[in-house]
Amino acid sequence: MLETVKNVILVLSGKGGVGKSTVSTQLALTFKEEGYKVGLLDIDLCGPSIPYLLQLEGKDVHQADGGWVPVYTDEQQNLAVMSIGFLLNDRNTAVVWRGPKKTAMVKQFLSDVCWGNLDYLIIDTPPGTSDEHITVMENLKSVKLDGAIIVTTPQQLSIEDVRKEITFCKKTGIPILGLIENMSGFVCPHCSDCTNIFSQGGGEQLATRAVIPFLGTLPIDPRVGQLLGKACVKELPESPTAKVLVNIVNEIASR
Repeated sequence: MLETVKNVILVLSGKGGVGKSTVSTQLALTFKEEGYKVGLLDIDLCGPSIPYLLQLEGKDVHQADGGWVPVYTDEQQNLAVMSIGFLLNDRNTAVVWRGPKKTAMVKQFLSDVCWGNLDYLIIDTPPGTSDEHITVMENLKSVKLDGAIIVTTPQQLSIEDVRKEITFCKKTGIPILGLIENMSGFVCPHCSDCTNIFSQGGGEQLATRAVIPFLGTLPIDPRVGQLLGKACVKELPESPTAKVLVNIVNEIASR
């Protein structure tokens, strides 16, 4: 039920392990801290990590007359969350499904969740360009999709996979809001200096070549990794990650 959702944003990645779900979670928390009502939909059916990242494991979703009621992170209900992780017995349960069953579940997530009035719905997708992505696009044809944020890391292999993700977006008509280069350098938890342990600037160069906006670089910061269920912009407001997240959210909101 997306009729009451003002803006829908996909978060995509060309490959796994680039921190896409962490970026999705912190973007949702940043929008919330900036005063918006936000929903976070996790359609990574085989690797649902959003409940863990928000410390919501063990929470139950309830069936109402209009569909599923999502899990809320706060009493004010400013951040609503839906994930297949809430429907599994524990985090070690494997989802061994063929394509049609995955497609049916994604359709249900997009049509049968009672989100209420939201300013932003952020959809955390599985890596790559699979059945889930195509199903999302087919079911969002009647909904205003603002576009996609693509997450990469500086390494060449990740950059190459992101090229395919950009091509997928262009072929399916998904507007690209911009590209984020994650894990760009390592922030020392003691002195706060940032050291480039991988290559640098690959994401920005790719964005320039593909003529898409470059939203910023997020470093590896051990302090951010420990903020399970907490907003980086609130707990570490002076960190490089917090400043970039605020810039990204403000840029998207201004559009």
